[in-house]
Amino acid sequence: MFHHEIEPRFNDTDALGHISNTAFPVWFEQARMPVFRIFHPSLDVKHWPLIIARLEIDLKAQSYWAMPVNIRTYIGKIGNSSFHVIQEAWQGGTEVARGVAVLIHFDYETETALPIPDDIREKLAEHLVEA
Repeated sequence: MFHHEIEPRFNDTDALGHISNTAFPVWFEQARMPVFRIFHPSLDVKHWPLIIARLEIDLKAQSYWAMPVNIRTYIGKIGNSSFHVIQEAWQGGTEVARGVAVLIHFDYETETALPIPDDIREKLAEHLVEA
């Protein structure tokens, strides 16, 4: 599991004073950086090896500004060329959001999926959790 702490910004709130639902996809993407580094340690976007195929987020409780949010990132199902990243956002001891992103190991030149290499598969498996 990977951990990433977010300090919500004032502009992350909506008119009701809650963290806006639009903040969570951005926060979850930021917290996926350690997963990105497994595939591509330099993070050079000219040779980026991943593409997102699906993103779903369940908002589970209200969340607020001025309280840190801890993002927990796990790996779910690992397929031939795709894998699931499972993420939870916790604030004040309460799970406020949960998301799943499906990422594909991808070649942008040929626009085709690539098998996940065994060494990367092993590193992903270190963070495996049941969905």
